[in-house]
Amino acid sequence: MIDAAFGEPLAGAGKRRLVAVGHDRTHALFDERLYGGPADAFHAAGHYGHPAVGGGASCFHRVSLVDNDRTQPEGHFVSFEYVSVEEAIGRNGLRMVVVGSVPSPWGEAAKGILHIKRVEWVAVRLTYVSDALKQWAGQRSGPVAIYDKEEPRAGWREILLLAERLAPAPPLLPADPARRDLVLGLSNDLFGEGGLGWSRRLHLIHAGLHGAGGFPGRTAAYLGKKYGHSDEAGAMAGARVVEMLGALASRLAAQHEAGSTYYVGDSVTAVDVYAATCMALFRPLPQAQCDMEAAARASFETLDAPTAAALDPILFAHRDMMYAMHLELPLSL
Repeated sequence: MIDAAFGEPLAGAGKRRLVAVGHDRTHALFDERLYGGPADAFHAAGHYGHPAVGGGASCFHRVSLVDNDRTQPEGHFVSFEYVSVEEAIGRNGLRMVVVGSVPSPWGEAAKGILHIKRVEWVAVRLTYVSDALKQWAGQRSGPVAIYDKEEPRAGWREILLLAERLAPAPPLLPADPARRDLVLGLSNDLFGEGGLGWSRRLHLIHAGLHGAGGFPGRTAAYLGKKYGHSDEAGAMAGARVVEMLGALASRLAAQHEAGSTYYVGDSVTAVDVYAATCMALFRPLPQAQCDMEAAARASFETLDAPTAAALDPILFAHRDMMYAMHLELPLSL
């Protein structure tokens, strides 16, 4: 492994040689052994795109994701645009309510799944003052996917199954029953109740309510009520986060030794999308790729010592690989 900031080798790296990609050596980690060539060649081939306008040499984004995505046909594809609540309600097809301004993992994962599958849809930013939105979507939350006249879908699993139905190829759920169950199980460990995302949210709520960073007081109080925070649950959330980060890092390390950069098998599945977007709750993508307010970024980046120690660089290596090869940059929040 290497240190994510400086690229220095760490003990126990074994056969894997991870190197930093990008002019400032902090943009992404790249495993030369798995991709069969030096990182410079990978970068020169255009997989990390062009310098962002005004961003300097260290800021990268891709003008067209699909040109670089090995799972999709060539050609530029813009998967969604933002529309008003009223326009979305009046449309047919797929519409989705998403949280704006911050990289909410659940919403960014849903966007990523639809992007990989080249599903056309329109986005509506969640607003807490629109009664029309609440009546249409059935709640004030996001993401909520609504297809034609069908009932709203708010759960990660329901949205994934809808995407699989609308665009069976490329599949993000394996056809093999055992691997499918494994992908769904790992996905639930990431995004389900009590999973990594859920626990990290409670962890940040708890920190905010106790003046230790995390979400600001009013936000923490609102989210705490919504997601069942208690002092006991908040105190336990940190240990759960550390436990799950360790399990994810161990699985990725085993996959690397088997010659794969993905969580299951040797191709992208839904769990890769969920794991990549979940890392925003610990370290969001750079500002040029993820435009968010400084205060919100600081909230997401709150780390106590055990959590910081559990954030193995292999987790961010996977995140950066996913955005380089499969997901859209910059984020549209």
